[in-house]
Amino acid sequence: MATARRRLRSGTVLLGGMGLLATALTACSSAPDKRCVDRDSYRLAKGYKVVSDKNCKTTKASVDGAWYYGGKKKGSWVKGGSFTKSSKGSGSHSGSGGSSHDGVHRGGFGGGHGSSGG
Repeated sequence: MATARRRLRSGTVLLGGMGLLATALTACSSAPDKRCVDRDSYRLAKGYKVVSDKNCKTTKASVDGAWYYGGKKKGSWVKGGSFTKSSKGSGSHSGSGGSSHDGVHRGGFGGGHGSSGG
């Protein structure tokens, strides 16, 4: 009986450990890839040049470094991502160069959506 009880405990510990590992991996994989890139290095075919993270952490960097989220990395270049970190459940996503609906309306008379002239 003692042997069967010992096996049951080790199996419980093993399954509990697997659950913790799965939870940790899921939490890590939900964060988008973040890379430091040189904003001035953009090439149409390649994207942005990936540079050292220290270029995004200091204002005294030799390049115009900025965090770039997502995208596909090929060699030392990355493209297809965004400079804005996507937030979960936001409903709208602004890519690089896209416009976001932030509630701010600009433009003089008739600049608001749904307004009628008159």
